[in-house]
Amino acid sequence: MDSAGFSWKLADHPKLPKGKTVAVVVLDGWGEANPDKYNCIYVAKTPTMDSLKEGLPEKWRLVRAHGTAVGLPTEDDMGNSEVGHNALGAGRIYAQGAKLVDFALASGKIYEGEGFKYIKECFDKGTLHLIGLLSDGGVHSRLDQLQLLLKGASEHGAKRIRVHILTDGRDVLDGSSVGFVETLENDLAKLREKGVDAQIASGGGRMYVTMDRYENDWDVVKRGWYAHVLGEAPYKFRSALEAVKKLREDLKVSDQYLPPFVIVDESGKPVGPTMDGDAVVTFNFRADRMVMLAKALEYEDFDKFDRVRFPKIRYAGMLQYDGELMLPSQYLVSPPEIERTSGEYLVHNGIRTFACSETVKFGHVTFFWNGNRSGCFNPKLEEYVEIPSDSGITFNVQPKMKALEIAEKARDAILSGKFDQVRVNLPNSDMVGHTGDIEATVVGCEAADEAVKMILDAVEKVGGIYLVTADHGNAEDMVKRDKKGKPQLDKAGNIQILTSHTLQPVPVAIGGPGLKQGVRFRSDLPQAGLANVAATFMNFHGFVAPDDYEPTLIEVVDN
Repeated sequence: MDSAGFSWKLADHPKLPKGKTVAVVVLDGWGEANPDKYNCIYVAKTPTMDSLKEGLPEKWRLVRAHGTAVGLPTEDDMGNSEVGHNALGAGRIYAQGAKLVDFALASGKIYEGEGFKYIKECFDKGTLHLIGLLSDGGVHSRLDQLQLLLKGASEHGAKRIRVHILTDGRDVLDGSSVGFVETLENDLAKLREKGVDAQIASGGGRMYVTMDRYENDWDVVKRGWYAHVLGEAPYKFRSALEAVKKLREDLKVSDQYLPPFVIVDESGKPVGPTMDGDAVVTFNFRADRMVMLAKALEYEDFDKFDRVRFPKIRYAGMLQYDGELMLPSQYLVSPPEIERTSGEYLVHNGIRTFACSETVKFGHVTFFWNGNRSGCFNPKLEEYVEIPSDSGITFNVQPKMKALEIAEKARDAILSGKFDQVRVNLPNSDMVGHTGDIEATVVGCEAADEAVKMILDAVEKVGGIYLVTADHGNAEDMVKRDKKGKPQLDKAGNIQILTSHTLQPVPVAIGGPGLKQGVRFRSDLPQAGLANVAATFMNFHGFVAPDDYEPTLIEVVDN
């Protein structure tokens, strides 16, 4: 037992042998959806994955990879690689996204973190700018979190605060923006009574200003940049309440599509442009519609639009929005504190581990897998190999990426006999899927399938066991759909390509000559998710997972 009161020694599984090499393969962005021409996995020639799916039904199943299954607040929250690999490696579901922010605000930990300390340096002489969606919809942000952040920031020394609001009407009723603005104005008035110079400085509708995603339309972000940073917009008002009411009425537009506006003083000057020495916080907790603005705020080398000026600011996100890009580099709420991951347990029990991917997903199969922890648990028992990703090109230019190189490293590790577990991430279906290039994504899926075959062939040679899964969906549905599930068209009649992750389940396939006869998937876990995978591969190593892990997906029946 250690000081925390638990033992690192895992119990042996009474019905499963030890000593077999186990390959764990994660196909990034490989979900399961209805077959049609926008399902790149269906269109692609994937004989290896097809054979696993069409084999024994007790050796193939689907698991949930989004929403509450990976610690996100609602079932409308698509999974992502960071939370997916957290769940795969940890074997338990940890609070992510909004839940993390709630805990940090309620406990006050948010004000003790490095991110807050970083922006606090500007409070004496500069302005604190808060940019985000003004809504209680709970999908991208929540009004109550903004209210707590305003209160806490002022109590921790912020003397001048400007809020840049994005109106919703998508996750909440259209027209509700008026009530939200009234609530916020009341809160800011109370701060002003306490001597804090606090007011709304700019705004616009979320679908027209600032909150674009997946680099769909940089003009949306540009409009936000001009309003929030430069203090320039086609519409100027003395108050945000007047702005929202008048724009809705005069232009007959919904909350989502309000044009950008700035608030000006009696002399017509904007009340809150972002200047050198200021601090900026984007207070959305959901990442997808903040990444583009984060790039504009953080990257010195930026060419998506003319920023006119690039103020020397201290910028932090509510959370880190992209774990691959480490963007933003500063954030107010840290990822979950994950202890006792499967990797740590297995190393403590002598399991020799090899992990490999290319640069864009290397951190997922190591850092995120190990509970947001850098480095090895025991370098004598572990080897991590990173293959450099292609740089200077988009992934659809070389859609095969480094899949075969990853597979070769995994094959060699399996055949070497030096390792008990060999785990890899094959990024193609996710990274090429994000480009929106359907033909290239098909090629990427085929390359990933070829890589899986190489790994499974090696497992066959050594009498090992495999577990093939994914971290979330992407390539299986590449088109935006209406409520009936039919492809959506734009105004010109063209198909609207989907470049995001999805809400689809992902496969888990098990097999290999080392898998004991009688091992099959349980039928009593219909709602199982990615977190159930860890206990499953721990069984394959001959161990029973700790009691607080999500239950294993398998059972052993005596023939």
